[in-house]
Amino acid sequence: MPHDTPLISTIVGGLVLAFILGAIANRLRLPPLVGYLVAGVLVGPHTPGFVADQSLAPELAEIGVILLMFGVGLHFSLKDLLSVRGIAVPGAVVQIGFATLLGWGLGAFLGWPTGGSLVFGLALSVASTVVLLKALQERRLVETERGRIAVGWLIVEDLAMVLALVLIPAAASITGDGHGPVEPLSAGLNRLLGLDLGVGGIIAMTLVKVALFVALMLVFGRKLIPWTMHRIAHTGSRELFRLGVLAIALGVAFGASKLFGVSLALGAFFAGMVLAESELSHRAAQESLPLRDAFAVLFFVSVGMLFDPNILIERPLPVLATVFIIVIGKSVAAFLIVLLFRKPVGTALTISASLGQIGEFSFILAALGVDLGLLPEEGRDLILAGAIISIILNPLLFFVCDRMRPLLEAKREEPAEAPVPATDTVTAHVEEHVDADDVHPTALSGHAILVGYGRVGSIVGQNLKSAGTPFLVIEDSDKRIAELLAQGIEVLSGNAVSRETLGLANIAGARSLVIAIPNAFEACSIAEQGRTINPSILIVARAHSDAEVDELRQYGADTVIMGEREIALGMVDRLAQVHHDSAPYEDGPSAGTIVPSVEPPPEKE
Repeated sequence: MPHDTPLISTIVGGLVLAFILGAIANRLRLPPLVGYLVAGVLVGPHTPGFVADQSLAPELAEIGVILLMFGVGLHFSLKDLLSVRGIAVPGAVVQIGFATLLGWGLGAFLGWPTGGSLVFGLALSVASTVVLLKALQERRLVETERGRIAVGWLIVEDLAMVLALVLIPAAASITGDGHGPVEPLSAGLNRLLGLDLGVGGIIAMTLVKVALFVALMLVFGRKLIPWTMHRIAHTGSRELFRLGVLAIALGVAFGASKLFGVSLALGAFFAGMVLAESELSHRAAQESLPLRDAFAVLFFVSVGMLFDPNILIERPLPVLATVFIIVIGKSVAAFLIVLLFRKPVGTALTISASLGQIGEFSFILAALGVDLGLLPEEGRDLILAGAIISIILNPLLFFVCDRMRPLLEAKREEPAEAPVPATDTVTAHVEEHVDADDVHPTALSGHAILVGYGRVGSIVGQNLKSAGTPFLVIEDSDKRIAELLAQGIEVLSGNAVSRETLGLANIAGARSLVIAIPNAFEACSIAEQGRTINPSILIVARAHSDAEVDELRQYGADTVIMGEREIALGMVDRLAQVHHDSAPYEDGPSAGTIVPSVEPPPEKE
């Protein structure tokens, strides 16, 4: 008996084709997401062959956005969000206004109505959550000041789009430009009490609903969600814990959307941010990571499915104008705004490159505009074309910004420094190095290079310092960089995968390289480059499995320590002392071993 399985065929077709084309793109030194987008085009209705289900793919992609924003919330505290509100709120508002004005101008030039042109401009003003976060994660910038500003900027954009999604149907019905219904709660009040709230009342009601959701999460959610996860963890069932993480992420996001009109992504973000206050946040992030990555791939596939390649031939000039607004107009506006807030050039370039694309909210706005009769279908096609082209160009935009940075920094005249009180000398010195994006080469030679200062790296570093061994640390977390500078330890801010960063660490003149990060893929790349630059250097790395041990040795590591094996040997040694009358066992660290006074934050895979 034949069965119709659109869900299975959509998932299988999307993931298999995305894997094949993503691997090809990676082989060609292109971002894998380019392959994912092309896979979506191939399984879409505008190309011959297999066509995936057009309604299921976007819903599957939305799950990826929920899980991704939940993961960001796990590593983004409320304190971090408030710390960047001074630049993220006004910066996002001004940038949205500027991009909307440019989009409205293009729509008016093409002869569209005012309402459709404004929807078109709004759709071009908001960046993609998935693309921005993936770009920051690949460059390990999420925990830096630049990353916090970019994510905070994105949250403000999401809030603005939540408001827009409520106001657009109301405005369409009031002005008569479209045929959309009014906001549900407003319609209910109008029907029951005869109250016509108008646009102002709808705005106020939307803000009240969002405020109620945030207050509910901060007052009750921050107690209930961590308590629930602790109770589940005490059962000892990993399966229940993983299910609990997914239930909280998806349940809070869905409830926020249905009860408060908040976007699914924003609801998931607050759920993760509340859970971040629990010590189980690291474990929750690990458990949700596989599904997060899989559904994020489906997001890109679903975007590709909506794209009609014929528009590139039929309407090339409007497509180029749309891409110009997204990639150049938005990026230049963001760059100038960040500079006005007296931030470093590197920060301005990173944020402008991060926002030079559009994504999921743009598609929602485009679909809403078409459904309400405000936006012509040509506008939706231009938005999709602009989204795909800008997403493909985004890595190139980062590359161009990295190349432009030294030139712009040389031309920019830095303001004179204000005198620093003697009592604040150390603090000012730390903040200056943490916030600065200019990295200078080390003067050390015959030294040790320590990559990563997490749970493992901090112990290695403290022992190197205690033994008087000259060394420096390569780290990308602002918080850890500040701690290292406060201790008087030399640190390079950056990713050791970069050959440039290794060059600044003088790996050619170093005696040893300690790779203390838990990511085996990055560790292999660092070991390979270190061995190529300095064939005689001693490379020590860490691993979590025998396969990782073999791989690291294959890429040039001399000594690979597997944590599980060392734990087992420690247990065997303790048992031998008890059962075979060997040397007495001493609890605690052995003589000469230095351990950090404060346990560092857990590392992320």
